Amino acid sequence: MSVLLSDVVSGSAVGLRARLWRLPASELRAAAVSASAEILRLEAVRVAVVDELSVRPDDQVIASRGVGAWLAANTMLQIRDGKKIAALGTALRAFPAVAARFDDGDCSFEHAVLIVAFCESPPKGMPEEALPKCIDLLLAAASGVESTTTKVRSVIATLERIFESDEIPPAEDIDRNELRIASTLNGRVVVRGDFDALTGEMLLSALSNLTMPTPAPDGTPDSRSAAKRTADGFTELIRRYLDCAKTGTDGGQRPHVNVHINARDLAEHRDCAATPAASGGRAAVSDLDVGHMPWLGPLSVSQTRLLGCDCFLSTVLLDDHGAPLDAKPGKRLVTAEQRVALIARDKGCAFPGCTCVPAWTDAHHIRHWANGGPTVMNNLVLLCRSHHRLMHRKSGFVGKWVIRIGVDNKPWFIPPPSIDPQQHPRPANTTFKT
Repeated sequence: MSVLLSDVVSGSAVGLRARLWRLPASELRAAAVSASAEILRLEAVRVAVVDELSVRPDDQVIASRGVGAWLAANTMLQIRDGKKIAALGTALRAFPAVAARFDDGDCSFEHAVLIVAFCESPPKGMPEEALPKCIDLLLAAASGVESTTTKVRSVIATLERIFESDEIPPAEDIDRNELRIASTLNGRVVVRGDFDALTGEMLLSALSNLTMPTPAPDGTPDSRSAAKRTADGFTELIRRYLDCAKTGTDGGQRPHVNVHINARDLAEHRDCAATPAASGGRAAVSDLDVGHMPWLGPLSVSQTRLLGCDCFLSTVLLDDHGAPLDAKPGKRLVTAEQRVALIARDKGCAFPGCTCVPAWTDAHHIRHWANGGPTVMNNLVLLCRSHHRLMHRKSGFVGKWVIRIGVDNKPWFIPPPSIDPQQHPRPANTTFKT
């Protein structure tokens, strides 16, 4: 690390923008990664210090009615955030494995909160001796640069599936749903809500094609912020409902809720739902599935079965690797059946690290149609509009990333030498899975 780069990470941000032009792109990337690692380190330091202060409070902390409120009063944090930091510190005492990973900077604050929440309130059917193994699985999903909140939640949903009980997961508890609509003094309206995952999925699905960036008539990009587009889409959603629920199309389909699950896991009886592992009588984690929604991720198998009682059921045949078998080649445009199969395989934009949902993706021909590429599953991949342009015509990038269908019948991405000199193939984005 050069002296200048070291100063960027450890020094003040005052006047920094005027000096960054001296750094090449490679050092700017290194500085961003180093700064992010430093933030994780400092978050762990703050949690440890606040927790120790909660054990040995002095007069100032006692007068503030708790260390969380004291922290908020002496920083720019909100009280709820200060209390959340204090609560995590307290919770980590009981789970040293999670604390060690968090202190090492290999687990983010948000993921540590999710993990200790599961550990403090595990499924009722889970025996105490299973907790260490569950913690290992959760930490594996929460560690490394490829970790995502969706991955952690998927592991939690799978564990709840293994130790199935009658308790309703918080993400599916409709009794917790709240929507507050209040007028302000200047005549505007404030909306605040807290919904279960299925209601949230329906809302996001309904809003999807109404919130996409729309270029101006002269071709200039949409200047609205994401929040403004969401507000405009919500207004349009209400207007269409009042106009007899007129709907458009979204990613080639009418807006609706999609839930994907293996047929065996949709089976009503547990004996049909999974094959027991070779060792022990319990099903292996890798053999189990839970419902998956394109927008909000995992859904418990019980809720998925409930939806399955009254739904339009589409069947996608999969091979031994979980990749859809081919369907109806021949046309340039992808058929509705092929798109359903692509969504089942790619779950959204397949480009490594991208989290774009299926509704905002295009079906890309790996070997271009103009060059004789057929419209078959092994020549198709879902890409968001940004990565689709990257593959086709973005200046300086055409042909640098290569897509290949692997022996597992799933797309793999080969980066250019400028990103990886060894050009190691990278698997398609699978942030929804463990």
